[in-house]
Amino acid sequence: YLTPIFQAPSTHRYNTTDYYKIDPKLGSLDDFRALLDAAHRNNMRVVLDGVFNHCGRGFFAFSDLLENGENSPYKDWFHIQRFPLDAYTPGEAENYLAWWKFKSLPKFNTKNPQVRQYILDVARYWIEQGADGWRLDVPNEIDDDAFWEEFRHAVKSANRDAYLVGEIWTADPRWADDRHFDGLMNYPLRDALLRLLYAGTLDMPHFVEKAEGLLKSYPRENVYAMYLPLGSHDTERLFTKVERSTEKAKLAFLFQFAYPGAPAIYYGDEIGLEGEKDPDCRRAFPWDRSKWNMELYQWVKTLIALRKRYPSLRRGDFRRLLADNSNGHYVFARTLGEEKIVIAINAGPHIQKIDVPLASLGWQDGRPLRGLLDSQEYAISGGHLTLSLHPWSGAWVGERQLLAL
Repeated sequence: YLTPIFQAPSTHRYNTTDYYKIDPKLGSLDDFRALLDAAHRNNMRVVLDGVFNHCGRGFFAFSDLLENGENSPYKDWFHIQRFPLDAYTPGEAENYLAWWKFKSLPKFNTKNPQVRQYILDVARYWIEQGADGWRLDVPNEIDDDAFWEEFRHAVKSANRDAYLVGEIWTADPRWADDRHFDGLMNYPLRDALLRLLYAGTLDMPHFVEKAEGLLKSYPRENVYAMYLPLGSHDTERLFTKVERSTEKAKLAFLFQFAYPGAPAIYYGDEIGLEGEKDPDCRRAFPWDRSKWNMELYQWVKTLIALRKRYPSLRRGDFRRLLADNSNGHYVFARTLGEEKIVIAINAGPHIQKIDVPLASLGWQDGRPLRGLLDSQEYAISGGHLTLSLHPWSGAWVGERQLLAL
């Protein structure tokens, strides 16, 4: 998805002043339509960032309120506690509600029917222009199920295939269903995975509990529509978080692309771009290829190609095969009909020899297997697959006959 593209005075544009106008720093409506056309020709979709909990203080209704005070026809568009409003002197917002008390971000009163209709009209308008969905910023701060049900109806009536994803930082099944959003930004999985890889701050048993618990928290269709980030404009960069370890970054991507949901790559993570917390994580993309981590870049390209090739990695069932509490390895399978792929990870500093039981997959002894990532040949013996994994590495293994198709 694109972070906010609408007119705003800041570079991040989460303080929107005109929801119907592309920020001139980015281009025009014609430019946006050209982008959509090019994306759609290449079978890509473009999702927009919807900031509907709050706006910028230059938004027309709030500007009128600042000018006319209690006589403004928009006084009920916001949560006004007393007049006159103080929107520009230093300090926190005290006489109106604002996001995190930032004076520059007055909070909409979405109980007001006029405000609701305005937001629904904006949401529908951009879908009608060709956008393919919305990523909803801090939607939990509009704590109103009826509002989001109306929002969903407005968007889906314009395009039933439009994707709605909510920025929810916790595991909360309330928000992923047929009344709210198709998926959520799966930050809980990201946090668990990076804690597993970063300085061993989460052990394997607790990681497995978290990863598999998340799969059980939502309806199946929403699990497969989850947005799986390893980083975003709100977090430290992946490569920084794993202490610039190419091996750990590769393992993070390997798991991300094998786990149910939609893998999301924050621009630059695929080439090892570094960055601490906001705003450092929002550095410009380095177009000079000599500055890219080419090993990581090629690895991500390979994972993308494999996920596109094998439907089981996108839509297959998830089945745990082995989780070793002491040695830090975890093995599961993605299965779809006859297509079965075994995924193994070694989240530890030592080489691990892993004997994976395969009886639950119905594979017989002697059946030839092959690594998807390294083309190594394997065979089942005694109902087990034996893998030797280097530190901070993993493997994807499938039937050789199937992989040759």
